[in-house]
Amino acid sequence: MERFRPVGERIKLVGERLKAAFASSWTNHRVPTIAASAVAVIAVIAIVAAGVLVVVMPGGKTTVASPSAKASIAASASASPSASPTVLYSPSEIAGGSPTPLPSGWAYADLDGMPAAAAQAHALPMAIMISDNAVARPQSGISMASIVYQAYAEGGEDRYMMVFQEQNATDIGPVRSARPDYVYWAAEYKALYAHDGGSPKALYQVIPAMANYIYDENASSGGSCPYHRITTRLAPQNEYTNSATLISCAANRGYPATYRDLPVRTFRDDIEFAQRPASQQIAIAYRTASIGYQFNAYSDNYTRLIDGTPEIDPANGSSVYARTVVVMYQAVTIDPQSDPGYQRVIIHNVGIGGKATIFMEGKQIAATWTKASNTALTRFYDASGNEIPFVRGEIFMESTPPGTEVLVK
Repeated sequence: MERFRPVGERIKLVGERLKAAFASSWTNHRVPTIAASAVAVIAVIAIVAAGVLVVVMPGGKTTVASPSAKASIAASASASPSASPTVLYSPSEIAGGSPTPLPSGWAYADLDGMPAAAAQAHALPMAIMISDNAVARPQSGISMASIVYQAYAEGGEDRYMMVFQEQNATDIGPVRSARPDYVYWAAEYKALYAHDGGSPKALYQVIPAMANYIYDENASSGGSCPYHRITTRLAPQNEYTNSATLISCAANRGYPATYRDLPVRTFRDDIEFAQRPASQQIAIAYRTASIGYQFNAYSDNYTRLIDGTPEIDPANGSSVYARTVVVMYQAVTIDPQSDPGYQRVIIHNVGIGGKATIFMEGKQIAATWTKASNTALTRFYDASGNEIPFVRGEIFMESTPPGTEVLVK
């Protein structure tokens, strides 16, 4: 296997891969990448030895590459010995904290600040409703989403909404039905909203009202194009889709492939390794599971845990990692307009100055969230009223009622 090659062979192999990396953008952990090629401005030599990845800069300056580089290479080698993983590193580690200029034709993605080919960086966001019933786990595609929402639903359950942009997933699911509050989140990004049916209020009131802010892809109303059933799970937890068919079906409907005017949050590069705390552990009490995050200072990301066990994405065999974890404290009440036989919940995710806690790079930030209207982007501010920039990479938005126990150590 590749990880057992002699050090000299591994150095040569990584050097060859760097030359070809211009055409590659991501591997599992998805930290910013800059490719070395014959025309690259920055000369980069990567050396993998004894588990350490080193970047050699012009003039002989060396630095430990972004932690996720080591993890990405290890994961790729373990999953597929014949794979050709991209060497990854953080811009801040090679540019003193300044954003690294991107190659021609590249841009920073609107949703998570990651570099990608411009078409992907500004691609139509795709928001897919996903079950969090215990029998729906593990959910597919979660490691490739730009933003993942988790929030309450009726019946004592939670639900996810995965929002994709520059990354593609070969499997996404199980797909479930629409709820009003998730529609309002999807409207922030003018996203394609993929679901199978929904509550009456979502289907007949909220989705029509948001027609100018979402692109509806409902499996229950002639929208079966991107969906299929798998045989390894029982209905209703067996409906799946993938990025390729979602993109194809969106094109068939005349939906746009890209945007250039999305409202965006601010993003920043990694802080230096020496500034990162050695560790941080987070546990959030949801109704169906304890959601945990374990910070790794070297990889500068959080391993996501379900009831103490690392979450694995069956779509690619990768562990699930977060770069930013946002806990939004949002009231949950019963909708008085609930259809007979149900107690639908309302997540009060529109408002000014709601409390939040943001976890990035092993640090905890007291914050407030603001979503000025059903279609406004939710933004986050510190105690001084300044918008908080997120570190580049996958964001997990954890909506939970005020008073929810969040343990940090």
